[in-house]
Amino acid sequence: MTTRRPRIAVLDYGAGNLRSICRALAAVGADPEVTAEPLAVGAADGVVLPGVGAAGASMARLREAGLVAPLRQALDAGKPFLGVCLGMQLLYGHQEEGDTDGLGVLSGRVRSLGSGVKVPQIGWNRVRLVTDGPLGPSGDEHDAYFVHSFIAEGVDSADVVALSHYGEVFPSVVARGAVWGTQFHPEKSGIAGLRLVRTWVGLANAGEPLAPVTAVAQAIPA
Repeated sequence: MTTRRPRIAVLDYGAGNLRSICRALAAVGADPEVTAEPLAVGAADGVVLPGVGAAGASMARLREAGLVAPLRQALDAGKPFLGVCLGMQLLYGHQEEGDTDGLGVLSGRVRSLGSGVKVPQIGWNRVRLVTDGPLGPSGDEHDAYFVHSFIAEGVDSADVVALSHYGEVFPSVVARGAVWGTQFHPEKSGIAGLRLVRTWVGLANAGEPLAPVTAVAQAIPA
């Protein structure tokens, strides 16, 4: 059976290690391209916005690279989009870190984790689906790898796919159509993370077949 490898633009704006997410995308049948070119956003079948770092500085770099306008156009048009960690947070409006505005395509804001817990959260935590969908039925739980100090709040409940708990409950997977965000790092979350990446890549692949996750799981380190 012939398989198609959808082109995925992985945006390089100086906010994190891109190799792991590129390996995950390639492992599930995509053709990732690390780029900072605005035209690449429109030309790609899907866009990944990774990121670890400060929201204010990251938004400034996106503006300097001329990426904010094409990103918003792609998001408004419903192009498959995956925001990872900081990339998910930037989907929202006001960002406490840097007192700046994100892309503002999802309703909500981003603030620091509450007192009483060690910040940042680094390590494995449970992710519980709260709605039936392509990732599984409501109530399913999986472990995922987190590295973060901030969470989204005041979000539209219709966008929340999964919740996690670290001192308080927060959205760990959100989606509106083909626009997805994960507070954790799916590329570092084992087979469950790979399945999420593969499911999202399928949205960018017009329903054509992809390699099964079980055949490529060993390609991604835990």
